[in-house]
Amino acid sequence: MSSIFDFHCTAINGMDKSLADFKGQVLLVVNTASKCGFTPQFKGLEDLYGKYKDQGFSVLGFPCNQFGGQDPGEDREIAEFCTLNFGVTFPMFSKVEVNGDNASPLFKHLKKAAPGVLGSEGIKWNFTKFLVDRNGVVRERFAPATSPESVEKAIEALLKETASAA
Repeated sequence: MSSIFDFHCTAINGMDKSLADFKGQVLLVVNTASKCGFTPQFKGLEDLYGKYKDQGFSVLGFPCNQFGGQDPGEDREIAEFCTLNFGVTFPMFSKVEVNGDNASPLFKHLKKAAPGVLGSEGIKWNFTKFLVDRNGVVRERFAPATSPESVEKAIEALLKETASAA
């Protein structure tokens, strides 16, 4: 698979969702957690989504409980938390594992396409971000401590780049 649009994932409401539904959009795919020091990044992610969604941008949030047990709730609880506390309206998906034998196929693909520091593929913590172009190609990986606001220029550049190529 060379494009993330080849994957299907389970939406947070339990429905199967083809990532092909996002063809033509620039995406920021993030493994999230509700009880993490980086949890306030939900606000920044929602702000980016609100600002750029009409230009063909979306954030895709994937809750993960692999780092310090920081997202222990069920999908319904996670969705409620994100909506009530951060006004999240961007697409959220069912909880996944991002590392190990049970890692989501999507995250296996993302990690291989955009390795981390020194070529390591493992995700180190919650809120690792992958920037994907309109063709489903992973273009960049950002560390958990990288704020959503710090990713904005890369998003803008990719929106312009892929819009002019279309």
